Amino acid sequence: SFDGVRSPVRAASETLYADIRLDPGATVKIPADSEERAIYVLDGAVSISGDRFSENRLLVFRPGDEIVVSAERGAHFMLFGGASLGSKRYIWWNFVSSSMERIEQARQEWKTGRFDIVPGDDKEFIPLPQY
Repeated sequence: SFDGVRSPVRAASETLYADIRLDPGATVKIPADSEERAIYVLDGAVSISGDRFSENRLLVFRPGDEIVVSAERGAHFMLFGGASLGSKRYIWWNFVSSSMERIEQARQEWKTGRFDIVPGDDKEFIPLPQY
């Protein structure tokens, strides 16, 4: 749920996910009630506490901070978050896990062709980047 609107979809844990479009000059408050929150700016630019962020930016917010997002010329962004998963996350290239060992396993599976192919994405193979 966000701003008085609730999804009819049942979720197994507290989840925050909203597609937000701000008209020119508009603002929206992102309350501090979700432990983890972030936005991804899809189009336009947003301002937060006097700092301006353009499209293709991921902004992760500290727990407990109320955030006010404004858009001088309008913007489109995704808001997502929810309850903490309770453990650290690691990321390398397209792999995210709570275990570095699992990321290494995924690297080897990708490299040797044992990684499951994404349905409909079997035309091109993208090699692993170098460490």
